[in-house]
Formats: sequence, structure tokens, C-alpha cells
Amino acid sequence: MKVAILGTGAYGLALAIMFNENKCSIKMWTKFEEEKELLVKTRMNEKLLPGIEIPKNIKFTTSMGEAVSDADLIVIAIPAAFVDSTVQELKDFVNKKQHFCIATKGIEQNTCRFPVDILKKYIKTKRVAVISGPSFAIDIANKVPVGLSIATVNKSTEAIMYECLQNKFLKLRTTDDLLGVSMCGSIKNVIAIASGMLEGMKMPESTQAMFITESLNDIKNLIKALGGNDRTIHSFAGFGDLMMTCTSTKSRNFKFGHLIGSGASKKEIEEYSNNTTVEGLYTLKSIYKLLNKKKVKMPIIDMIYSIIFGTEDPKVLLHFLNTKE
Repeated sequence: MKVAILGTGAYGLALAIMFNENKCSIKMWTKFEEEKELLVKTRMNEKLLPGIEIPKNIKFTTSMGEAVSDADLIVIAIPAAFVDSTVQELKDFVNKKQHFCIATKGIEQNTCRFPVDILKKYIKTKRVAVISGPSFAIDIANKVPVGLSIATVNKSTEAIMYECLQNKFLKLRTTDDLLGVSMCGSIKNVIAIASGMLEGMKMPESTQAMFITESLNDIKNLIKALGGNDRTIHSFAGFGDLMMTCTSTKSRNFKFGHLIGSGASKKEIEEYSNNTTVEGLYTLKSIYKLLNKKKVKMPIIDMIYSIIFGTEDPKVLLHFLNTKE
């Protein structure tokens, strides 16, 4: 099976290692020549995946046409902010037989669209899947047991995903709830920021558990309000990913929140966000706008937004948890 992966970040590289484990032929696309040359030369990205060697048969290119023209499956694994421009370029090189997999998590700020909706705007296809779940890139690359939710309404896409990706290290669980899986994969990064704040304030596990439980219920209600399946909250994409992201120091969103909660200076916080991809920051603006647009109430999002972009002190989270209905 021929697989094209758009994006050579940590997650894209980790997925490439899994596809390679299943004997797929893999081409990876990056927009940056310097990045491509470094990957070709060193077969590593020591900053993103320390100690992980990229198999030699994985190819790299800066040519979109070369990457996708003969691919059976095209995987989008780039930051949410760049999905629109990338798919606009992609649409000129695809054909009706190809399948698509969205590995990007987030919501576009201007339009409040999920990556799967952006893809469908430019490419008319039902052959698309969304994957999400508790899976740090370094863990996938180290080939430890990992579980992912795969959302699709197309049986042939589902079959290709299982053939290309499921193996003794990676388990897939299927749902047809593209909206729910997309929402879970996006909002968990925002919730992780608040969880990091609690950790930064030296709150114990009991308070963290309370917060995560309240967040689970809110996300469940949000999915239902937007037309998704509320049972998705019990999946790898839901509970699994939220638990991992909200409790691990590997999470960049959790670390960002920890800085805020521990009283770090504005300079320290800005330096971290400027030098690290904190997806939850981008998504927070998007989901805040989406909730207002859809007239759906989710007070925890309003609270996090007011702390990060307003003047509220992180300690209001504690009062909020005790008074929340």
C-alpha cells in the first residue's frame, strides 16, 4: 500500500514508522527544503523524537505532486492553522480513488471548521477518516501499545486504515462519529492547559480528578449539542486522550498551563509559547468563537479564555469547580 504523509512533525514521523511496520511504501511531504535535507541526511529529528531513527525506505520530498500522485492513502498531519492552505495545494494532485486520513487536531479560527470539513470543502470525497486518541508521538515511535479511535463512514477507507496502520503495537477502534472524534481531539488540548494550571497551583490528585470528570461531562454534552454521538466521550479519542493530556508533563499544553498556574512571569510564558507549539492556545480561540456562534454554553471554556486572554487569576478555577452546576 502506498501512503503519503503531509507533514514531517513529530506525529507525522511517528505515524510513518507505524505505516512502515506494516510494509507500506511511504513518502513524506514538507514545505521546507532545509527540513527535508536534514531528514534525508540524518534520518532523525533529535528535537522532536530524540533517539528515534527514521527507516531508510521512508522518502522525503517538497513536491506535493511527487508525494501524493500515486498514493492509495493521504494522511494530513500538519498544524490546524495550515490545513486550509495545504489542502488548497493538495486538491490539484488527487484523484477520486484515493483515501484520506486526518491526523490533525484542532479547529480553524476564522471559520470554526474542523480539518475534516476543510478537506471536504476543497475535495469532494467520502473516503476520509479521522484518527485521534491517547498517543504521544514519542510513544508511537518507540513501538509501545497505543490505541486510537478511527472515525469514518466509508467501509473501504476503514479497511485500508486497518490494513495500513493496525499492528501488534497500535490498536484501532472504529466509530462513524467524525464530529465527536474531531471535537475530542481538539478540545482536550484546551482542557489540558487548565489541568496544568491546577498542577502549577500544587493542587492534589483529588482536585485534578474532579476537574477531569467535570470536563468529561461537559465535553459529552457539547458533542451532543453539536449533533455528534455523546458515547464518543468513552472512546480512545475521548476519555483516553483527555486523561493522558491532562496528567502528563509530556504534554506541551499541560506544561504551558503549569507555567501560568505556578506564577511564572509574563516573559517566561511568552517565551515558552513562542518557541513551542501549544495547539490548545490556537484551539481555545477557535472553540470560544464556535460556542458563541452556535449559542452553546460551556462555562469551563469561558473561564480558561478569561484567564489566558483576560485578567482573571488562575485561582478562580478552584472557586469555579466548587460552584459549577
